[in-house]
Amino acid sequence: MGAWTLDLVRVGPAPHPRWPIATQAALAMALPVGLFTVVGQPLVGLQAAGGAFTALYLASATVRERAKALPLVGVLLLACAAAGTAAAADPTAVLLGLVAVTVVSSALAYAFALGPPGPVFFVLVYGMATTVTAAVDGARRVEPLAFLAAFAVGCLLAYAVAVAPLVVPGVRRRPARALRALLPGPRLSLDARLLLVRVVIVAVAGTVLSALWVDQERVYWTVCSGVAVIGLSAGRRTAMLRGSQRFVGTVVGAGLFALIALVSIPAPLLALVLAALQFLIELVVVRNYALALVFITPLVLLISTAAVPGADPGGLASERVVDTLLGAVLGMLTAFIHPRQDR
Repeated sequence: MGAWTLDLVRVGPAPHPRWPIATQAALAMALPVGLFTVVGQPLVGLQAAGGAFTALYLASATVRERAKALPLVGVLLLACAAAGTAAAADPTAVLLGLVAVTVVSSALAYAFALGPPGPVFFVLVYGMATTVTAAVDGARRVEPLAFLAAFAVGCLLAYAVAVAPLVVPGVRRRPARALRALLPGPRLSLDARLLLVRVVIVAVAGTVLSALWVDQERVYWTVCSGVAVIGLSAGRRTAMLRGSQRFVGTVVGAGLFALIALVSIPAPLLALVLAALQFLIELVVVRNYALALVFITPLVLLISTAAVPGADPGGLASERVVDTLLGAVLGMLTAFIHPRQDR
């Protein structure tokens, strides 16, 4: 128990400096929200904010390398958003689509060695799209094409932020690996196959259990939590630690969101709040996963509640704790598929 507590609170070193990717991630989040707010469309800016996740991938690659590979990430994120909008009008299609998007995006992430943050944001984008464009009383909350257009703008802005350093001649002269070397594959190693099997179990079991016993509209968060616990590392101990960190970080993050929700944040200031949260996430996520979840949870909940007016912040916070517990437990249990020794 003492070792578990120590691992839970330990803040480890970063494998490489994190402030550049943290700054880019913050700008990618703030730009769409801020720009659309300036032209009088703050809700559209929040719908575009999901595209900022494009800038989170391939953080250790050079700028020229990211310029080659990030368009593929953006296209996959946009495809997940499109799948969500297509399924949003039919509850059964939402559930089937969630399983399909989770399995396919995870298979691609593992097969091409995409690396951190793995497939979790593809699943999250699908779920957010189904929520934002859901049908209420026969009408969509947000028109699907309008949502996808906003999301695409968010992806483009995130890409522009990521490649902006290319204006510096010295950055352009740095060597860059070929796209094939950046994203080798498709090939599923033994560990990758085991991880994918776990994802399939979490996608199917999480969808069924959450739909039957929790709330069908919140299924994607349960599956997201399970996929996040699985992550990219094959090992029982890693899964158990990530699962406990996921739950503890979400509980604290939900409390932080509840406090933030007590204050009416003006739209221009919301862009800065989201940017600050995104900056902190990228700064600490490789150092302590639980601490990152303290900031990830209010970030996603702020986007969700602000993009869909009328949502109950307090109810969302408590629901996320329940959904996360179910997803984290599923992700942890699937770790027994791996051999006993950790690698």
